[in-house]
Amino acid sequence: MRVEVDGRPLLTVPAEIAARLGIGAGGLLSGPMHQELCRAADAEAAFRTALRALERRPFAARDLARRLILKGHPPEAADQAVARAKELGLVNDETYARHFIQTRSARGRGPARLRRELAAMGVLPSLVDRLLSEELPEEQTLHRVSVLARKRAGQLAGIPRPDRLRRVVAYLARRGYRGAEVVQTAREACS
Repeated sequence: MRVEVDGRPLLTVPAEIAARLGIGAGGLLSGPMHQELCRAADAEAAFRTALRALERRPFAARDLARRLILKGHPPEAADQAVARAKELGLVNDETYARHFIQTRSARGRGPARLRRELAAMGVLPSLVDRLLSEELPEEQTLHRVSVLARKRAGQLAGIPRPDRLRRVVAYLARRGYRGAEVVQTAREACS
């Protein structure tokens, strides 16, 4: 509902809030009413911004709230907008994290890097651990490490073996693969 004062648009709020406050044509706006309308208008604006962002791609809840705040929405309005989007099923951290893991692991990112990136977006570590174990079984991860190590070692064929091994291990670590198996796979690829 668009609220106008003296024929000029003041703000837009959900109709149920205007009805709850008893706002109608020709009515008077008290101070507390105006404050509540402003808070509702901020939440509505943040929600509309969230919808535009979600049209482009999915977001984790905390990451979406952070982006709304960066766009200038008050933190309370951003939180309300994200809560409303969650209620409507537009924001779901599990669905987002599963999609993120599937797409990024297909590009060669490893579990450590995926875990770090999802944590930065506010996805719970327990959820990330569960999804990583479901989406990236150990055999699949070791196979991917082997493919990446052989490819990188082939690119560095003209370099002495110790330097090549160091570079391959560093490359795999940047991609998010760590551990003794990774070092062993790199050694095999560099031999």
